[in-house]
Amino acid sequence: QVALWLKKIYGDVPVPEYEVNERTVDILYELMKYNRERDKDVLLMIEDMKDRAAKYEKEAKYLKEVLEKGLRLSEESLSEEATTALTDLVEGAMELEVENTSLTSFYTAINSLTSELLEARTKNQEMELKLNALRKKLTSALTLEDKLEEDIKKVKESQEAENAKAASRSKNLKFLEDKSEDLKIRISNAEKDLVAAGLDQSLMHEALMKSSEELAAMQKKIEPMKKELKSYHDLPP
Repeated sequence: QVALWLKKIYGDVPVPEYEVNERTVDILYELMKYNRERDKDVLLMIEDMKDRAAKYEKEAKYLKEVLEKGLRLSEESLSEEATTALTDLVEGAMELEVENTSLTSFYTAINSLTSELLEARTKNQEMELKLNALRKKLTSALTLEDKLEEDIKKVKESQEAENAKAASRSKNLKFLEDKSEDLKIRISNAEKDLVAAGLDQSLMHEALMKSSEELAAMQKKIEPMKKELKSYHDLPP
């Protein structure tokens, strides 16, 4: 069924290749049923339109006979002004989609269109208010976005400056560390040269530092003794 339906749809054009499996066949089968149901609906609509057209044609023929035989009115007997008015009346009735050209039908259709127009204007006003609110929000969002981008730019510039300073400090620290290490090596070499030249070990930096510490300890130890001795100096001979 699917293959015959596809052949009917494409006619003389070859049916495009597709993967034949259970899923594709099921999908095409559903499309086929939907297409056939739609064709039935279209045919019913066409038949209904034909019936209406025949009915309207019959009614128009009857009205034409009434006008021509009963009132002796025809298109040829009408003046140009009357023909124009009649044409405008028919076009207005078709535009308003009224069942007849009575004043009641026209007033009802006009009132309905007026209500729709007022409703449309109200909706347009509501949409305009919403649009203005959205514009304000969008403007605020864009302003905030620009400010954020500016802040991000400033932070990046500040961070780059801090990184440059940190790199310079790191470079200076490395230089000082290397210089300190070099001075230590020079001092050690100088001390070795002085020892080799016969310098007393007690005059070396480390020995002098140790002697200084021992001297400070001794001075701290004899401080109470000095105070006690001072009290004896205050006695009479």
